[in-house]
Amino acid sequence: MNRPEAPGAADLRLVGPALAAWAAAALALDAPAGRTAAGVAVGLAVAGLLMLAACRRPGRLWRAAPALAAALLCACAGAGVAGLQRAEARAGPVADLARDHARVLVELTVGSDPRVAGSGSGSGSGPPVVVLDALVTGVTGPDGARTRVETPVRVLAGHPGWARLQPSTRVSVVARLAPARGGERAVALLRPAADTPPGVTGGPDTAQRLAGRLRAGLREATGGLAPDARALLPGLVVGDTSRVPTDLQEAFRATDLLHLLAVSGSNLTVVLFLLIGPPARAQQAERRGLAPRIGLSLRATALCGAGLTLAFVVVCRPEPSVLRAAACGAVTLLAIATGRRRSLIPALGAAVLLLVLYDPWLARSYGFLLSVLATGALLTLAPRWSEALTRRGMRPRLAEALGAAAAAQAVCAPVVAVLAARVSLVAVPCNLLAELAAGPATVLGFAALAVAPLWMSAAKVLAWCAGVPAGWIAAVARAGAGLPGAELAWPGGLTGGLLLAAATLAVIVLGARVGRRRLVCSALAVLLLLAVLRPPQLTRTLSGWPPPDWSYVQCAVGQGDAAVLAVGPGEAVVVDAGPDPGPVDACLRSLGVIRVPMLLLTHFHSDHVAGLSGVLRGRSVGVIQTTALEEPPGQAQFVHRTAAGAGVPVVRAVAGERRRAGPLEWQVLWPPAAGAPPEGPNDASVALLVRGAGLTLLLLGDLEPAAQQGLLRDHPELGPVDVLKVAHHGSAHQDPVLYAQVRPRIALVPVGAGNRYGHPAPGTLAQLRAMGATVLRTDTDGSIAVTGSGPRMRAFPAGRRRSRHAHTGQGRSVCPQPDSMIECVFARAVQIHTARGCISHVRSPTGDGDGRKFQPTHIRDTDTAADGAAAQLPGSRHGPPAGPAGRVRGDRPDRPTDRQRRDGPVRRVHGGRTRGRVPALRHRRGVRAVPRGDARGGPGTTRYRGDHPRRRGAAAAAAARPLGARPDALVHRLHGPAHRLRPDRRTVQHVRRRGTDS
Repeated sequence: MNRPEAPGAADLRLVGPALAAWAAAALALDAPAGRTAAGVAVGLAVAGLLMLAACRRPGRLWRAAPALAAALLCACAGAGVAGLQRAEARAGPVADLARDHARVLVELTVGSDPRVAGSGSGSGSGPPVVVLDALVTGVTGPDGARTRVETPVRVLAGHPGWARLQPSTRVSVVARLAPARGGERAVALLRPAADTPPGVTGGPDTAQRLAGRLRAGLREATGGLAPDARALLPGLVVGDTSRVPTDLQEAFRATDLLHLLAVSGSNLTVVLFLLIGPPARAQQAERRGLAPRIGLSLRATALCGAGLTLAFVVVCRPEPSVLRAAACGAVTLLAIATGRRRSLIPALGAAVLLLVLYDPWLARSYGFLLSVLATGALLTLAPRWSEALTRRGMRPRLAEALGAAAAAQAVCAPVVAVLAARVSLVAVPCNLLAELAAGPATVLGFAALAVAPLWMSAAKVLAWCAGVPAGWIAAVARAGAGLPGAELAWPGGLTGGLLLAAATLAVIVLGARVGRRRLVCSALAVLLLLAVLRPPQLTRTLSGWPPPDWSYVQCAVGQGDAAVLAVGPGEAVVVDAGPDPGPVDACLRSLGVIRVPMLLLTHFHSDHVAGLSGVLRGRSVGVIQTTALEEPPGQAQFVHRTAAGAGVPVVRAVAGERRRAGPLEWQVLWPPAAGAPPEGPNDASVALLVRGAGLTLLLLGDLEPAAQQGLLRDHPELGPVDVLKVAHHGSAHQDPVLYAQVRPRIALVPVGAGNRYGHPAPGTLAQLRAMGATVLRTDTDGSIAVTGSGPRMRAFPAGRRRSRHAHTGQGRSVCPQPDSMIECVFARAVQIHTARGCISHVRSPTGDGDGRKFQPTHIRDTDTAADGAAAQLPGSRHGPPAGPAGRVRGDRPDRPTDRQRRDGPVRRVHGGRTRGRVPALRHRRGVRAVPRGDARGGPGTTRYRGDHPRRRGAAAAAAARPLGARPDALVHRLHGPAHRLRPDRRTVQHVRRRGTDS
């Protein structure tokens, strides 16, 4: 029913009143009753004055008065209805009992399909929760008084029996009330005890029983299909997503295909198309569809269509998108029955206005907002964009599909950014490919739905036919989500949404101007393709991360754990999967990991296992190893269920076992196979000692102090390690004896920014630093890669790429290996200039002492002579040895202390191939005597040429000289013929800090 109209003047008369009612209802749901009443009174008065002025003073000035008055009247209606429904919902004792967290006996009627959600605990310490909406019809308080009410609540139950309830079922249960968030329909949260089943006092009504039978028949008919088709087809037809696994749902979210799982206008179009045929011909003599073939008149056709629409709402449930589609369909059917011209934009405006007045809570629903925005874009933007693409030579069918997909994405993306803080770069092509199969899958799925109660064998055949396009849609979603650049991080909230809306508008305006320039469009298409595909070599060259020879990476996955151990090209052992599939999948993609011989889940808390589907996405996993303590049970079941769906075996880790993959060998240190069981999931974490590639790593999971002490008792031979994964996100509960014995050079803390647990604890960080360890954390440093071994071991934090810091865990510095094209050029230039030196990083006095804030200060030789002393730099051909420490640029070793230069840094920019963007240094030779009386020059003193404080080359000349080189040295063969009276063109930049040489 939402086919785009031809471009032209649109009838927007109902758009203003609908938007006014929508905004007023949204504001009134949170406003006090007095303010709502006052606002309605003022609005009515202003509307009356406008109508009076328009009647008494007709003219051009007051021509818009009736439209403004209509918008004000609709706004007053929306605000008034919202205020009345809010007051009615909060009447009675439920709200007061919820504020007291009272335990009550309630009688309620189920109002929605149950849905299973996570435990809601950050650690995943509880079982899955069944969530459903209900209407409380009676409540008995702690004092025994029973009150009849009609109060909406949200039920959070732990017993699996709640998941089998159907809408309109009546239930009686003892539960505890809690206040709900403001602005929601539910007045309170109802929490029955975890082991309390629902006490059913009345079954569903006839309509819901029939709808439940149809939905159950479709589930049975699709039971024998492939896993993806079996899970997806009920969602495409009736919005039943109970079978959709987490990884497939994440793939649909990453590609912005979730609207296919939310029943909307396209589904209703399929139903009504079978009855009335193309809506444009519904009032013509040659109308099509089933209605004229059975002799139905226009009015009878409209009545039958209304019945089908009502049945569609009952079977697919009254979700916001379903109600919007049904309202638009009802308005269109009314136009057909009365013989009026069908206009979809007024129909959409009327549908929005009626729905907001019927249910003001839809004004706060993001689903309703997305449905209206997408429909409006299909009716307004899509026809014009399709026509523009057709004029540029695109085929009409392809132009229509591309215009519709792009228009819907353009208006919905800012709302998605508000909710999810991300932007999908593959949404338009994935929607185009999915739409090829969405129609056939939906038509065949509805046929199977209708036939299932009568003939199950035929329904299974139809479901098998529908499973082919459904499998295609799932494959498109998985392939699109598996691309490295499928999603782009974006600021969330209202600010992020406004920024994306402005950016989208700028792209539309720019695209209209450059759309005819094929070269520009091709270049932009290539850049977008590279941004989505992100070839590993190109990404590594541009970003400088990960380093090519990484051995261990601590992935930044938020408040959770995920570590990667390299065992070969494209192959790695993964330890833990983090709290979300997206970050761990992105980390593994950036590392180029496509094969995982073993995935170790240290324990079953959700911040370690909830991202399991992200590790499995697009990779071959050999085996999943877990701890023996399967607590919490819900998360353990999730792991086993997900592993079984992917065909990956699950084994248990046993203390003392040794495994080897590639150059790595690891030993399980904890938990012990015998003895008292661990006190909880944290103490049951698997602890690993990993050796290989010249490194020794200790991974402690989430062990608490008692378990750490037990590990040390069982393994007193533990010695110093190179890398320590700090236990339990750096919490305050640590065993100092264990840390003192292992004495790590680098300590890595996986932690989420702004977490509510206070991780990491300042005392833990101070303890590690006191032992001489370099502490890095994923909330500030991003993902951290460890490379090299022994003295050449380095840690590269991805979140600090611009600083190019290489942390070694020692007091001495090591030359950072060039990890990007730009840094490679820079490093080569420095090595040429210093003969054997490299950039030396020293701790900044403004830092926090954890070794994370470094600045390049001067050039220092890293080689050592045979006797252990540092080699002199420069060599014998570059003047006398370096002077004492503490000199600054411009100092002369033969000058008195009070005559030394103390001017600030000076940079000079040359215009070579870099066109003035790279600072260059001018080398000067020879001396010239000038009068000088003080440090700034004056009578009676000598100043060397190039030392004038106002001349920009002075500081550059001093900076270009190696330490100890005299400015009047005539022989300087380091640069050969280039070192003459002309400036040196090498792009070397020396940065000076006060009190140090440059």
